[in-house]
Amino acid sequence: MEEAKQNSYSTQAIVNISPREAFNLSRQGAIILDVREDYYNQYKKFDAPEVIQISFSRLKNEYQKLPFDKLIIVADTSGLKSKEAALLLYQKEFSRLSNLAGGLVEWEREGLPIIIDNSERMTGSCACQLRKRDKKNN
Repeated sequence: MEEAKQNSYSTQAIVNISPREAFNLSRQGAIILDVREDYYNQYKKFDAPEVIQISFSRLKNEYQKLPFDKLIIVADTSGLKSKEAALLLYQKEFSRLSNLAGGLVEWEREGLPIIIDNSERMTGSCACQLRKRDKKNN
């Protein structure tokens, strides 16, 4: 997988790439696979040419929907669950895979394009308590 090795590092057969590299590869035809659960991926989304959303909890049953012939960059919020998802796909014989290091957090930090839907914004004192905001608090 030469297209994703310039500024990257590998762990357990998966190439980890920076958000900037992922964005550039997406503009060349790579797919961003967002594996965040549905309730997490509605507020902020990757704004890239081709984004497929299959939550990690559904991936084992829906991975067949993904193309084998394109580079798939697996992404989540911070890069942890996406690594697990990439390893799962690797075990299913996908060979053109990368993991987005730092996930959407680093993507946004680098100023890359995102789509924001404020009506889906969540609130809570910690990640374990996140819930959709009341409409009056938007």
